[in-house]
Order: sequence, then C-alpha cells, then structure tokens
Amino acid sequence: MLFAIFCTDRPGRGQVRLDNRPAHVEFLKGTGDALRMAGPTLTEDGATMTGSLIVIDCDDLAAAEAWAAGDPYAKAGLFESVVIRPFKQVFPQ
Repeated sequence: MLFAIFCTDRPGRGQVRLDNRPAHVEFLKGTGDALRMAGPTLTEDGATMTGSLIVIDCDDLAAAEAWAAGDPYAKAGLFESVVIRPFKQVFPQ
C-alpha cells in the first residue's frame, strides 16, 4: 500500500537539514523500489527547503511510521511535524 509522508521542518533548522542531507539521501537510496518519489518542499520563491514529501510502498501504516522514524532527518530532530496518510496513485497509470 502506498503512503504519502508529509514532513515540515522546524523553523531555523536549515543547517540541520544540510548537515544530515548525505545520510538522508543514502537512506532513501537504500529503500529500493518501495520508494516511489521523494523531494523537498520549498518556499514560494523556490529558494529554501521547508520540508519533505515522500511516497513509499509499505505493508501497513505501522511499517510506514517505522520507516519514517528511521530517516536521518527525523533522528536529527529536523521535523516539526510528520503526517502519514494512505495514498492512491491514479496518474500516471
């Protein structure tokens, strides 16, 4: 089942994001085919990262929560909030 993971950064934590980015990227790469898409959310001008949006295929919500908790960004305390919702991909087919 697909899950959309919406993460919002804590204000003023840009350096935490930068410091942990290499480990975060390796974590994502290690997810394999279960990772459907991932990327940062941005300010309106596109200049600053403000969070993350990830779509991942997991067995259930508990597995998606465990995966999200293992993200180096989460472990570093970057996120103010993390919301995980079941997701149905309609397009592209």
